[in-house]
Formats: sequence, structure tokens, C-alpha cells
Amino acid sequence: MLSVTLISEPQISASFLKSTAAHLKADLKRTDNSSGLRQLQELLDSVLHPERGSEPEALEWCKWLLAGGDGFDEFCRTVRSYDNATLCGLVWTANFVAYRCRTCGISPCMSLCAECFNNGDHTGHDFNMFRSQAGGACDCGDGNVMRESGFCSRHRLKTGENVPSVPRDLLLMSEMVLPRFIITIIQYLRDGYTEPESAADRDLQKVLQQLDLHISFLEELTKMGGAMRTVLTKILTNQQTFKELSMGQEENVYAKRNYEKYLSALKSSGLLSVEEKGTGAGATDTPAGAGGETGLDDSSEDQDGLQGVGQRKRVKLSSSTKDPSIMDTLKHKCFLEELLFWTIKYEFPQKMVTFLLNMLPDQDYKVFSTLMKSHESDTMSNRIVHISVQLFSNEELARHVTEECQLLDIMVTVLIYMMESCLIKSELQDEESNHHVVVNCGEALLKNNTYWPLVSDFINILSHQSVAKRFLEDQSLLLPWMSFVSFFQGMNLNKRELNEHVEFESQTYYAAFAAELEACAQPMWGLLTHCKVKETQEYTKTVVQYCLDTLQMWFDAIGFVDEPALNQLTFHLPLHRYYAMFLSKGVKCQGLDLDSLLPDQEMLMKIMVHPLQIQASLSEIHSNMWVRNGLQIKGQAMTYVQSHFCNSMIDPDIYLLQVCASRLDPDYFISSVFERFKVVDLLTMASQHQNAVLDSEQERPMLEGALTFLVILSSLRIHLGMSDDEILRAEMVSQLCMNDRTHSSLLDLIPENPNPKSGVVPGSCSFEEMLSAVADFKAPVFEPGGSMQQGMYTPKAEVWEKEFDPIMVILRTVYRRDVQSAMDRYSAFLKQSGIQTGNPWPPYKERTPLHPCYKGLVRLLHCKTLHIVIFTLLYKIWMDHQNMSEHVLCMVLYLIELGLDNPVQDDKVEEVSIEHCHDSWFPGTSLLSNLHHVINFVRVRVPETAPEVDGLFILPAYSPSVVSPQNLREAQVFSLVAERRRKFQEIINRSNHEASQAVRPKSSSSRWLPPGSPPQLVTEILEIGESMLSLLVKLHQKLSGKQNSLSLSWLAEVDPAHHAHGDGLTAIERILAKAATRSRHSKRCLQEICGKVCPPIPPKKNSPGDKKSMDKEERRQRARERQQKLLAEFASRQKSFMETAMDVESPETDAVMDMGSAEPLDSEVLYDCVICGQSGPSTEDRPTGLVVLLQASSVLGHRCRSDTPKRLPITDEEHIYPEDTCGATHDVRLSLMQRYFKDSSCLQSVSIGWDGGVYVQTCGHTLHIDCHKSYMESLRNDQVLQGFSVDKGEFTCPLCRQFANSVLPCRPGRGMETGAWHAPSNKSMSTLVREVEDLQEQLGIFPVSVESNLSKEMESVIKDIKNTTQKKYMDYGKNPGSPDNDFLFMYSVARTNLELELVHRGGNLCSGGASAAAKRSCLNQLFHVLAMHMRLYSIDSAYNPWTRLTQSTHSRDHVYCDDERPEVPMLFRDVPSLLIIFILTMPQPLRKEHFTCVVKVLYSLQYTQALAALSVRFSREERLAWSRKNTPNSDKSWESLLGHMISELTKAKDVYDTNSEETLVLSSSVWSPQSIEFSLQQFCLPFLRLSCLLQHHLYGDSLPGCLVEEEFSLLAGCLGLAGSAQSSAACLEWNISALDLISQWCSEEIYFVSDFLESLQSLLGQDPQWAAPRLLHLPDNYNTIFQYYHRKSCTSCGKTPKDPALCLVCGAFVCLKGQCCKQQGVCECVLHSQHCGAATGIFLLINASVIIIIRGHRFCLWGSVYLDAHGEEDRDLRRGKPLYLCEERYRVLEQQWVSHTFDHINKRWGPHYNGL
Repeated sequence: MLSVTLISEPQISASFLKSTAAHLKADLKRTDNSSGLRQLQELLDSVLHPERGSEPEALEWCKWLLAGGDGFDEFCRTVRSYDNATLCGLVWTANFVAYRCRTCGISPCMSLCAECFNNGDHTGHDFNMFRSQAGGACDCGDGNVMRESGFCSRHRLKTGENVPSVPRDLLLMSEMVLPRFIITIIQYLRDGYTEPESAADRDLQKVLQQLDLHISFLEELTKMGGAMRTVLTKILTNQQTFKELSMGQEENVYAKRNYEKYLSALKSSGLLSVEEKGTGAGATDTPAGAGGETGLDDSSEDQDGLQGVGQRKRVKLSSSTKDPSIMDTLKHKCFLEELLFWTIKYEFPQKMVTFLLNMLPDQDYKVFSTLMKSHESDTMSNRIVHISVQLFSNEELARHVTEECQLLDIMVTVLIYMMESCLIKSELQDEESNHHVVVNCGEALLKNNTYWPLVSDFINILSHQSVAKRFLEDQSLLLPWMSFVSFFQGMNLNKRELNEHVEFESQTYYAAFAAELEACAQPMWGLLTHCKVKETQEYTKTVVQYCLDTLQMWFDAIGFVDEPALNQLTFHLPLHRYYAMFLSKGVKCQGLDLDSLLPDQEMLMKIMVHPLQIQASLSEIHSNMWVRNGLQIKGQAMTYVQSHFCNSMIDPDIYLLQVCASRLDPDYFISSVFERFKVVDLLTMASQHQNAVLDSEQERPMLEGALTFLVILSSLRIHLGMSDDEILRAEMVSQLCMNDRTHSSLLDLIPENPNPKSGVVPGSCSFEEMLSAVADFKAPVFEPGGSMQQGMYTPKAEVWEKEFDPIMVILRTVYRRDVQSAMDRYSAFLKQSGIQTGNPWPPYKERTPLHPCYKGLVRLLHCKTLHIVIFTLLYKIWMDHQNMSEHVLCMVLYLIELGLDNPVQDDKVEEVSIEHCHDSWFPGTSLLSNLHHVINFVRVRVPETAPEVDGLFILPAYSPSVVSPQNLREAQVFSLVAERRRKFQEIINRSNHEASQAVRPKSSSSRWLPPGSPPQLVTEILEIGESMLSLLVKLHQKLSGKQNSLSLSWLAEVDPAHHAHGDGLTAIERILAKAATRSRHSKRCLQEICGKVCPPIPPKKNSPGDKKSMDKEERRQRARERQQKLLAEFASRQKSFMETAMDVESPETDAVMDMGSAEPLDSEVLYDCVICGQSGPSTEDRPTGLVVLLQASSVLGHRCRSDTPKRLPITDEEHIYPEDTCGATHDVRLSLMQRYFKDSSCLQSVSIGWDGGVYVQTCGHTLHIDCHKSYMESLRNDQVLQGFSVDKGEFTCPLCRQFANSVLPCRPGRGMETGAWHAPSNKSMSTLVREVEDLQEQLGIFPVSVESNLSKEMESVIKDIKNTTQKKYMDYGKNPGSPDNDFLFMYSVARTNLELELVHRGGNLCSGGASAAAKRSCLNQLFHVLAMHMRLYSIDSAYNPWTRLTQSTHSRDHVYCDDERPEVPMLFRDVPSLLIIFILTMPQPLRKEHFTCVVKVLYSLQYTQALAALSVRFSREERLAWSRKNTPNSDKSWESLLGHMISELTKAKDVYDTNSEETLVLSSSVWSPQSIEFSLQQFCLPFLRLSCLLQHHLYGDSLPGCLVEEEFSLLAGCLGLAGSAQSSAACLEWNISALDLISQWCSEEIYFVSDFLESLQSLLGQDPQWAAPRLLHLPDNYNTIFQYYHRKSCTSCGKTPKDPALCLVCGAFVCLKGQCCKQQGVCECVLHSQHCGAATGIFLLINASVIIIIRGHRFCLWGSVYLDAHGEEDRDLRRGKPLYLCEERYRVLEQQWVSHTFDHINKRWGPHYNGL
């Protein structure tokens, strides 16, 4: 039918393709379709011939063929209509923005595409937006992953029934063509693959690029919906077609060749340790005839006879096994398997992955992929996770795979294999005989977290109950898992450096912590979630047993007997922690008996050693004993307690120690603790001792550490009886007490695991509820300094009062300073609430009762060893021995109090008679009875040098007979070490039962001596004669400094509840009160002690050591006092400076020099130089200058007519039109004039500087200009990195550090024009007009003074001003560089500054007086500099405008030559510009009467313009009425003037006729006289305001405040315009007849009417009023901006920008940092800031929600105006919570923009190098 040759022609017309396709389709539809089939095969053979490469043409063919003659797009639509999918299944790649809702999610990794999210209802849910790391797929519609309530409207309703079934012939062609298409792809992949070893440059990417189109095409097909996916699945999993096509028919050489390649690739993959391939396919094969819908099938039976797809074979391959039978099991049986195989081989190309994932909604597409060692392990593992997350979050599927394919076995085995690659020998304990192996944390595998994809799948799978149960039941899984965990036991071992500092600090510890958390702890928590009920207790027992066995194996492997090796520390004991957590769970949730799970005592002693070692080492690290190991060891100590790790590390450790303490002999435990902490030697009654292992400065922190640890151990209840809610509350309180926290940091700081924060655990209190119960929200406030606060939570008062728990705080602080911060906040609270002033001690907090299983823990507090230690320490503190501290006492008291609050249960007898006390210090073990037991003598061993030897405390020298054993029996000896050794032997040798009954033999006094200890120890006997109670009373006296601080009466009214808060005194009183109330005996003893009230023996300080330490203390004290004094002095100086210096931050303070207005009238103004400090006048040769900041500004140009700001567009329909802004309007006006009038005249009829005008502001400080030059020189030589560029003349004011870039010279002489210049004049108007004219005549003969320093400086400032703005904002004339241009620019600078000051004052002068802006204004000086410069030009107008304003010139019929254009008519001229020109060009100083005269003349011109503008707005009828109205002719009534005006203008026939229809529409309302008067006033107000402001600056007149309604009359009064009457016309004063003048002005205009009718009205009707400048109005919810703009393509380059940004001034959409839109090396944001804001730009970064400010060559991050519900910013949208506009912040931003204070308020500026 068609010859194949046709096809190889390069271009084939579409119509040909179409007809061929249609023809073939018709052929194939017949029942006998063999000829059609044959033709199709031939066609495909040539189109898809593998050797032809992948031309797009082949794809075209396929598209036409599939569609069978219709257009491909049409075909797509048809297929889509049959979409039966209930799942969304949209697949995305990295950086896609998706949503996750924890309220709706069942699996933690559920995600939704934006469309499904927005179509579902998630109001009030806990959701966030996130940016996908590796890609993912939308789960909408999948009930396994999320709750149905969260489905979107599209996927909620669809079930398969209501979708019509697919007509067979629709997809007929697809079934034929696609197999060939897919095999082509596979052949490419086979062909392109090279083995890693064979080619160093294996270019897999190239092959993939060639296939790009093909795979994209497949992807397109999958997006067509369910129907097409069904076809694809069928093809992909059909083994028959695969076999025929892939082996290649005999004659097809090419196919043969690449089949070989394929086999070799298969072989090489055998190098992997576990190779397992294949997929279950569950799609049923519909019989060809039935047009029925393809059924989907989840079950594992193979209905379509795919034998053995479900039966996976696990084969371990070593490189040697290559026997054929294995190869057979490895050969793939269908397309899908081979595609997968190549996907893995090619290191997971993104496109392939997406295609394969797109198929997911169609069937239970089961994959388990082996990990390749890839070049880029990160993206690679990400892509794998991307696949597996989709698969394993479905419980059904996960269970199925576990059962069918031994998934768990495979996973555990693979993990073990992975880790085996990096094992090393452990050096823990005994390096030689240790045969335990641990992972090496320096290996890349651990460093780069390569294991994470696998582990995360494992955790994911264990989250399904059925799978977890299976894991826990299966011994063959638990055993290998335990051995896997033991690889981490003892990894990253630290050895303490004793000599020199370690050279290289390894940072491997982070990898170690991450590995333990991710590979051990997270699976553990996963398993624990399934062990919550009684039914599961068997699992717990099994795991605990395995843990114990593995631990025993570990102890054997490292050769551990009883003592840990010195100076070794590992933080990683995952086996201990598994054991602890399963114990805790078993007791807490499953009602197991603790004892049934515990091993024997010996094993417990071993288990206790390593966790205890960690606690002691923490103390050592904080005591700087590990300082030679570098900073990383501190890093480890911090990580160990850090919030993400603590619940998997320190908490289980402490719980385990608590368990050991509750079951072991308490004396043994306590002595172990003190020995581990190395402070045994310190615990002696002697005042001196020797410590073999600690330096003296380490003793105190170690002792504090040991006591604190004991307090934590006996008071922490996290696993011993607190409910989850109580734990959450305690965690929250401790974090809030350290610092106020933002919501997100609190979420981050509270350990996740007992209570997951996501989702709601039934029956427990949610995070939010708990938060509102314990904390108050402080809304984000704005500090005047401009630093923005976030919304914070702060603890409620009752929390401070009742719940502040210093012990929990100590346990949870990463930095020691946080403990201090919590205490400071606590004392601040006490002061504020008046409970207690002074220095409070940490409060004592009552504890939750212990769980009955752990009652044994209390025995710790009631054991003699501890009581001896407490007694000794109390004595030492009372005797002022060295190394005792307040913290030691505090902890000792805490222990006593804990003991009193937790009495031992089995004490029947409270009082024990003294007789029994013959073997040791105390009679019994109960603390209560031991408190009042008196100890008389103690035998101590002291160095010979000690004071005790000198017989100070020795017994009186009795004769030997008297010193009988009887007396000395009282003398107690205490040796901790010996006690502990003996206990240990006892326990080991006898059975436990006997050990507990054993009578303790009296310990010998032979103490273990360190060999070679310096001075010889001698035994002395001290006389003590105190009990713990009496020591407490004495300490109370010592602390209070009173002899009898506790009287008997005090005991009578005792109440322990009183003393909750307070210092040490309160604590002692509270303890004594408790003792007295709980025991009669104690009360009696107390009464005796208090009754005696003997002054304590002042401890004698004879030893030189003590002396020294005392001096040291005193010296320290004195130094401290000196420092305090200095600081106070400094503070007062600073305060006085702050009061005098004015500061941007606080505009309220008055300026120091208010431009000298306060000076006496005739004296010169004196200026202070802030550099040299001298004060003096500014002179010609040594001028003084003001520190100023010059900046170009377009703020004025962005003003609009209306008060409401423009809205930011958030749909394609909305737009912002820039034409109506002030800047645009003025540009149009100027260019209109330049079309018709003489250029030089035009340039004096308007002002420029609306866009790019120069604004000058000062901080008010002055300096000598020569001082400033040397200051700049020193800055230039200063190497310190500054935030500004000195070369551009930038500096900071030497006094107030405000940013500045120039100095404005102050002119010599008086401040304001005073005296004669001010005198009111009574000259007539006409004389004044003549005088002004004469003054203007003098213009040419202005005395240019000799080149003085002052004039040089003025020149240079003018240069600075010109350099501040860009050239385009200065050249408006036809011939650039002409003096007219310069002239226009100069007076516009004055105009810009006046206008801006008006804006800063709120747009009017109603507020009167000074304003914040006025403080920064330096208009007076600026005027003089400009005036001096302006006088260099003469006004080259043919005749002076003044004459045209004041006389009637009768040469009305000027005949202009053709070549010369006319002057601008008076009625078109900008009146404020004329005012400024007159003032600047007249000789200075100007008399006030002349100023007033100028204002009056110009007012009449302004008024006439107002009338003209008004008349244009009338309708024709109104105009007729007004012009005919017969009013008496008067110069001062607007009626007559208006009438005259209209009649004059009507003379030119067309003035009013141009657009009469429109005006009618405009003026539908009739003009009443009131409204006319009002609009005339409004028209003239801007001129009056400017004149008034100018007068204020030149003459120092005050500006009175007033109401808005009175503003007009008040300003007219200030300016001396006649009558303060209400009417605006009453203020007019004409020099000659008003009507003549008006006629003259009108005639100037009528003369040209014929030329430019259409522009006439726009020039006449110019309205001078503008609203205040505003930034764009932003939508309330940030999401609306984000969704519209983050995908929007850039207007200039058409791409979607990587970092899109929005200009908040004009709404432009720009690429931040985009290379695409660069022009001449300048990026788009910087370009836009120059164009839109004259180098000031305010941009909102869409992807980060923050605002950046560009100012000139610098930029800064301003912060965000969008905050979440908790008042927090979300920079870079990391948390993705909904954000809402914070109006206050936005107002502040706008305020800083309008007032030009970005430079002063924001501190962190950096250069942008045009790269933004």
C-alpha cells in the first residue's frame, strides 16, 4: 500500500500522515485485520527503526497513528473524558510547591498539589506549604494516606461507576503502536549503556537527552487519565509481547546486538550484594472483544497468567557466580521490569521516574529498588525516596510486599551489608582484647547520610501496625536488627587529651548523632508506637530479652568487668536506650512488672556504668577538663541534650540510671556516683585534702555536677509516673522560663516523641491547648529603633509562681547561660509581683508521685552514705572550706528536702534509741531520724601541713588511760572507696538475698592511697559535736548575719507552705519547718538548739592558703565596686549626651540648634564642630557645614490624585496604570509646552524633580569643613569593613553615627533676617512692586566675592547635588548642557525639598509648629547655596515675567518672527516655580516686605488660573449664565472676575467647544457659589502652603496650628494677604486694574488658540493638588500573591524567574539576580530601582516573603510584612504556614519610604554590586 521509501523523506505533510493513519485504523477495525496489521508493522519498522536515532518525526508518526486520523489534541481530550481515576496522582519534580495537611493526613508524608488543596476544605487545619526536595505525587483521593474529609471536590465524588466505558476502537491503535514505541526506548537504553569500569567518561546523560522527547511523550500519555493508563499497564506487563519483541527475531541483527549488551549489564549488576528484580502487576487482561472497562485488581493472584511475577527470588550474588540458572531468574519478563532495571542503571533520571510514578494510580505497581553507589548521592537518594514514599505509605501494599517478598528481611539485610562496608574495631575499654566492631563515622556513607533512603523506608513501613507486629514477632528479624544496632554502640569514641591540644578537630560527631537518631532511635519509636496496649506485652518482653542478650554479648566483646576505662567517653549507647525505652513502655502502658524484665544485680551494675560515665563526663566537659580536645567535644555535650536528641539520648539514660538506683544497694550507688565524678577526696571534714585526679579549680564544678545529678536523678519523673500531658506541660514551661519563645521555636524545642505534635493523639491535650494554658501571647511590637519583634509567648504569672522547675531547666539547657537567664527572669518576676526582692534561690518544686514499680528510688535519699556526704558538706560550708559554693549548699538542701518529702515506707519506728549506734555514723537509714543525730568526733586523715595538726581542733591532751577505745569509738571514719569495693565484692560473691541482709563489718581505716602523694597523711581526730539540724541552724545564722536569727517563737508558728519563694534563708527555714512538723524528736532538738543560741565559733583563718583566697575575694570585691562606679559614670554621661543630641529614632526631642533662632538678635550664629569640639561662627575662610544626606527621590512623582492606594494585581485581568501619577502628568505637561513655546521660557514655567529630585536632610550636627576633610581621610585609611563607601563621599556623622554623604556650608552672618528686615512696612503696593523690579535689575551686578573657601565649598556641594541624581532627571531642555537646564534643576531642588517637607507634615500645615521632618530640614542653608549659584545666570527672557505680572503691556499684537517661538503665556506657568525663581534670583538677604509683595502678585496670578481652570469645567449653559451675570465690577469679587474671564476666553471661538460633551458628563452637579468658592480655595492652597513654609524657613515665622477648615484663611493671614475674610477673592491685591490684567493674560493665550486646541484645555485645567504618596495595597493573605506570582513568567524574558520579586511602589514584576534580564552587567532589580525610584527600590521577594530595600549601591533585608497566626515571620517560607498582612509593619515601611529614612533606621547594609 505505501512504500517505505516515502517515509524516509525528511518532511512529510500533515495531511499525508492523517490520511495514512485514518486508512490504517479503518483496516484494523475489520474482523479480518491481517493485511492492516502487516502494513502497520512495515510502517513501524521503518519509522521506529532503532538505528535512525530519535528524530521528532518518528514521534509525529506515532501521534498521528495513535489518534487514528483525528488531531492528537482532539484525541487527548476524548480519552480524558473517560478518565476513571479517583486518585489525582499528579507527579511533580523538585522545587514544586505542594501542601501537607497534618489534620487530614494518615501517613506523615502525605502531600497535595495546590489545585487539590485549594479545592478541598482545610480551614482551621494544621497545614503547611512546602517546596518539594526531590519531587513527589499528589495523594488526593487515596484513602490509605489521608482522610476522606480532606479530598478535593474533584476526587471526592468519582467512583468508577458513573464514568462511561471506553469505546474499543478509541484506543485500538494505541495498543498496536505503543509496544513498538516502548521497545525502541528500551533498545536505546540497552545500546547507550556502558559499564562503569569500561568508560571513565560514561556519558549516560547524553543517551538520556536523546530520549528526552520519547519519555516526555510517554509522560503526556499518562496524564490523559485512567483509560490510557490501563492500556499502558497492559502493555508494560504483558510478557508475551515483551518476549517476541525483545529477543529480536532472527534476522534482526541490531536487536540481537543490543540484547547481548543487555545481558552483560545484567551480569555486572550481579556485583550488588542483593539483587532482586521484578514487579507484581495486577491489571487484568480484558478479552479483546469485550468493550468493558478494564477491572483493577489489588489481590496478589495473577489473573492474567503472569506466572511468577509475584514470586520474587532473593539471590545473593558474588562476582564469581555467573551460572546461567541465575541469569534466568534475573531476566526480566516484561517491559516494566526492564524499564525499571534501566531506570536504576541510569541512576534514576528524573523524567523516567516521573513517568513510572505517573502510572501509580492505575495499579499496585510494586517496586523495590536496589541502591546504587551513585556519583551524586544526594539527588539520587532523593529520587529513590520519591519512589518509595509513594509505594510504602499505603498499608495494604506495604503488608502485601512484606508477606510476598520478605521485604523486611531484605531491608535489614541490606542495611547490615551497607554498614559492614565501614566497620572498624572498637577501642572502648580494653584496646587489645576488644573484639567489638563499630561503624566508622568518618566514612562517606555516614557523613552524607547515604543510608537515609533505606532507613526512611524502613521507618515508613514500620508505621503500619501489621508490618511492625510481624517484625516484632519474627526472631530471625529481631536478632539481625539488634546486631545492626550494636554496630552503633560505642561509636565515635572520644579519648581525653591530657598533654597538648589536639591538632585536628574532627567533626564526625554530627554524623554519629544523626546516625543514632535516624538508624536506631527512629525505628525504635516506630516500634514503640505499636506497644501501647496490654495485648502487645509479649513483644516488649521479647525485645527486652534480646536487648539484654545483646548487651551481655557487648560487655563480653569489649572485655568489660566492673570499672570503666579512664578518660574515654562515647555518647552512643543505642542498646541501653532500646532496653530503657521498652522497659518504660512496658511498665507504663502494658502493666508489666518491672522486676520480671530486669536482669540480676551484677548485670544491673554493668548496665549502670556507661550511662553514668556520660553524666560524669558532661560535668567534666563543663569544668573544662576536656578543653584540649577542642570545641567539638562541647558540641557533642550540647547535641546530647539538644531538643531533637534528648528524648532519644539523655532521657533514656537517666531513666535507666533511675531503674538501676531503685534496684541496687543505695550505698553502692551513691559511692559510685561520687567516685565517677572524682570528688571522693573532697568529701572530708578536714580543711585541706589532696585530690589525685582533679585540679583544685575543677573540684567545685565537679562537686556541683555530682550533687545536681543526684537531684535530677531523684526528682525527674518523665518516665516514672508522669502522664504525657504533664510531660508536655513540664517541657513547655521549662523552655518558656529560659526565654520568651516564638511559636515555631517552641514547636522545635519540645521533644517530639512521647507526644507527636502533628495530628491529634486522642485523649491527650494538644500542643495549642497546653500553650494557651501556660503562656500569654505578646503581640509583635515595633520598637522605635526599627528593629522588628516577632510575636512571642511568655509564661503566665501562676506558672512562675507554682510551676517553674529549675531542675527541668538544668536538664534541658544546651547553653549554661540559659539556666542563668531563667533565674534572672524568675527573680524579675518575684520583684515585679512584690513576692520577694533580693536574690532568690531556685525554688523547690513538689513532684508527681512515683509509679509503684520505682518506689525503690527513694532509698537513695535514705542511705547512710548520702547522709554522711550531706553532713560533711554542711560542715564544710559552715567552716568556709575552699571550693564550696552557694550552688553546692542549694543542692544539698534540695536533697534533704527531697528526703523529707519522700519518706521510706517501711520505717515502723520513728525514734531510734542512741544505744544501737555502734558501727557507723548514723543509727538508721531514715533521713528524718538521722537529722537530729549528733556526731561528736570524726577521725580524718590530713596532710601534715594542715591546721588541724597544730592542735587547733584536736582533743585536749588526755592521759593515755583516759583515751580508751570507749571514748574513741565515737570517732567515725568514712572511706567511700573502700565501702564501694566491699559492697561490690559482697554482691558478686553471695546471692543477692543474703547480700541485703548482710551485717556490715566495721570498715577499716586503711584508706587507699595514691602512690607517691606529696605530704604524708596523718590521722587526726576532730571534735564536731553537731547534728545536721544544728548545722542548718548555724548556717541560717551565718547567712542572715544575725546571732539568734531563729528564735523559739519562730518554731511555734511554723508553716512550710509559707516559704515557696526566697533565698537560702527561706530554704533552710522551710526544711526546719518540715522536719519539726514531721517528727516530735526533731522539734525538741530544734528547740534545744535555738534555746542555746551560742555564737558560732568564728572559723579561724590561720593557714596561708585561706589567707590568700580571702585577699583574692576582697580584691575581687573591690575591683567589682570600681567597675560599677565607672559604669554608672559612663551611663550618666551617655544619658546626658542622648538628651542633647537629637536622634532619628526619637523625633520628639528638640533640636539642639534650631537653626539658631534662639540666639540674641544681633549676634552671629555660633556653631559647634562635632569633630574638634570648638564653637565659633562660620567664616569666609573657615566655613562650617551641616552634615547632610543627599538622595535622589521619586516619592513625589508617585503621588496620585486619589487617596486610596492602588491595588497589587493578583489576576491576569488586573493592571496598574502609571499614567495618572504626578511625575507622569508633569512630564506630559512639559513636553506639550515644548511643542509650542520657546524652550528657555518653558524651562522656567514648570518644576522638575518629581522623579529623581534631590532631597537634602540633616541630622542637625555641624562641623568645620577642614575637619571633615581630615575625618574622611582617616576613614579612607581605615581598613575596617564599613557598610558604606568612602570613595563615594559617604560617612557617618561623627556624633550620632547617622549616615551622610555631604556637607552643606552655613553662610556667615546672622541666623534669620531680623531687625530692620523684619519691620512691617506701610508702603503702598505700587511702591513695593517698583522696588522689587529694581532689585531684579540689580541681578546682573551681583557682587561675586573673591574666590573664598566658602564659595569653593558651595561649588562642591552643588556638584554633589548634581551627582546625586541621574543625568536623565536633569536634562529636559532641547539642547542639553545649556544654562537654562541647570537653572531649572537648581530651583527644582528647592521645590522638591519644600514639597517633601509638606508631605512629611501630612500634606498640609494644620499641625503647625515643628515636626519630625522639620528637624531634619536644612532649607535655610540650602536656599543660600542655591541662591548663590543661581545668580551666575541671568534670566534671558525677552522681557522679565515680573513686568507681565504687574503692568499692562500694550504691545499686544506682537508679531513674532516665524523662526522664534512665543513665550509661555502667564496662565500656563507654574506659580510656585515662579515664586522660587524670584526669591532665589533676588539679592539676599531679602526684606520681608518684598517677599510679601512677591507673594501677593503671584497669588493674583494663581487665582486667575484657578478661575480659568474652573471655567473649563463648566457646562456651556453655566458659562453663558456666569458671563451674562451682571455683577458690579470689583477687583475683589470672584463673580465679576469669573464673568470677565469667561467672556474674554469666549472671544476665541473654539476654547470651550472642544469637548463639550465630556464636560457635560463631568459636571452633572450644578455649581453653587459655595462649591465654586471651595474649589477656588482648594486650587490656591498648595501655593499658599509652599509660600508659608518658605517664609517660615527664611524669616523664622512660626506656623500656628489650626483646623483643616480654617487652613486657607490662616495661611492667608500669615502671608500678609489682605483680609482674613472667608472669601478667597478678598485676599487679592492688584497693582493695576484686575480686568485689564486678566484680559492681557487671556489674550496671550487666545493668540495661539488656533495652533493647539486639543492641548489647551489640559494645560488650563491643571489641578495642583495631589494625595500623599502610598505604597501598593497588598492582599491580606500571602498565599494569593504567592500562587499568582511564583509561576508567572517574566515580562521581559518570558521565562519563569527562579527568584521572582515585586516592586511595591509600582507593582512591576522582576527577576531577582536573573542573568536573563541583565543589561550592561546590571541585574533587573537594580535597574528597576533606578528607573522607578531614582535608585531606591522596595521589593517583595515572592519565594521568601521578605522585603529588600535597594538604596543606591547598597541593599538591606528589611524584614517581612507578612506574619503567621502567631506573629512570626516565615523567611524563605520554610515553615509554609499561612501568612497574613501585618498592617503596622506595612505602615512603618511606607513611613520610612516617604520620610527617606531607610538609611538611618536599617543597620545592616551591604553592597549589591549590581547583582540583584
